[in-house]
Amino acid sequence: MRLFECQNCHNAVHFDNTVCVNCHDTVGYIQDRFEMTALEPQGAGRWTALADPGRSYVMCDNARNGVCNWLVREGGAALCESCRHNRLIPDLSLPGNLVRWQKIELAKRYLFRSLLRWRLPIPDRTEDPQHGLVFDLLQDYTNPDGSPHKVLTGHDEGVITLNIVEADDAERENRRVSMGETYRTLLGHFRHEIGHYYWDRLVRDKGGIAACRAVFGDESQDYAEALKRHHGGGHSGDWQSAYISRYATSHPWEDFAETWAHYIHIVDALETAQAYGINVNASFQSANQRTDRRFDPYRASCAEELIRAWVPLTVAINGLNRSMGQPDLYPFVLSPPVMVKLQYIHELIQNAASARITADAEGRLERAA
Repeated sequence: MRLFECQNCHNAVHFDNTVCVNCHDTVGYIQDRFEMTALEPQGAGRWTALADPGRSYVMCDNARNGVCNWLVREGGAALCESCRHNRLIPDLSLPGNLVRWQKIELAKRYLFRSLLRWRLPIPDRTEDPQHGLVFDLLQDYTNPDGSPHKVLTGHDEGVITLNIVEADDAERENRRVSMGETYRTLLGHFRHEIGHYYWDRLVRDKGGIAACRAVFGDESQDYAEALKRHHGGGHSGDWQSAYISRYATSHPWEDFAETWAHYIHIVDALETAQAYGINVNASFQSANQRTDRRFDPYRASCAEELIRAWVPLTVAINGLNRSMGQPDLYPFVLSPPVMVKLQYIHELIQNAASARITADAEGRLERAA
């Protein structure tokens, strides 16, 4: 994530800010410009964005609950690109759910910023009634017969379900430890589950199963049985030699989703490092291996270019954590088979983005004609 600047006082502004901490101007995010902007009120809920003064904006409707800081153009949709995909939201009459929703939506906005930067397809259920992308943000409940109903985080034909208890840090950490995971975050959940969605859209629906199977394995094996076997301790002891996580060993679909999520982790974290002027390439690599400090991770030519910048950064970050008595921030191993998988994800995303750009250009030409 890049750093932004308040156009009024030039102080640093962050992606989650709603006011500039220096001049106290209201700020918001212009989703199609990928820009945080200081705002001047026009009245009646309308704002002038200093980063785009030629248009009037209003806040996303969910700003009223303090869960969104994105802007939409006046006269357009009421909800921003991230919030418009919500199908079910937490019951705000229950204690703690507003805070949970606020945390969840912040993580989801990080996800959508990446999807929008790559111009990946994100139809909702209005645009695609059967397979459009929607989010159900639910919590465990009691059935009428008194039995408990556990909400499982997952994906099914465009519906991403998240158990909102994952927004409670203590509960999420307890689940991470009990399941033997090295990493578990709200953002990680979203990036993983969207990977399942894009397996459907960009692999299955585009006739790419054979090519994907050559990299990740045969996904036709029984999924339920594979997960049962995994959770019963049936994973390979040397999984780091070919997988990004232990969970990735459970089934090719999970391997794909874990690798997809990891690719986004790398790209977004590299952009953040660049925003803060962090570049450790010179300390670890020879001149012909270094990555240009000015390169845009979202437009990398290949996964290898990303990894050249990523590996020395993670070594440095892990060293900093250890010096503070903390576990490694990045406890992963990028083995050669994982590199092949990351390159596959890279090509899949870039090809989808190119197809979208071409389709949009053709659409403009048709309208002009």
